[in-house]
Amino acid sequence: MRLVPPCCKLQTLVLKGDYVGIEKERPISVSERAVNRPRPTILVVDDEYFNFEMLKASLGDEFSLSYANSGTSCLTSAIAEPPDAILLDVCMPGLDGYDTCRLLKNTPETEQIPVVMVSGLETELEQKAGFDAGCDAYVVKPFSVKTLIEKIKTLV
Repeated sequence: MRLVPPCCKLQTLVLKGDYVGIEKERPISVSERAVNRPRPTILVVDDEYFNFEMLKASLGDEFSLSYANSGTSCLTSAIAEPPDAILLDVCMPGLDGYDTCRLLKNTPETEQIPVVMVSGLETELEQKAGFDAGCDAYVVKPFSVKTLIEKIKTLV
């Protein structure tokens, strides 16, 4: 793993499935880094840790990310340390994304946390199920990292 000096920023392409392409590095100024501005916290919930690593590489400059590997651990984490938003995978063993979202939205401590469902399931019926469960946004894989960042920023 190559460490990137603080004066450089990774510029990403498109997240396709589980892969993020790195296009190039470019120098950034101190004002761009907004050194003293706290980054919003995002809880990424996915049973595949590799997906978290890819999102961390893509979103780490904009957000502070933490990880939960199941719906149950998401609920525990969200109550203990409420994030500014949750990126929630739909297809997980045990408590799936839909049920996890319902529980989040029906729990007083977590009901106000925006939930973005992230899934390869793209039919209108599946997206409707996500919104019926209470999600604030539904993002279909593959997606543009820039679009995901913009969507998260509108919610936090």
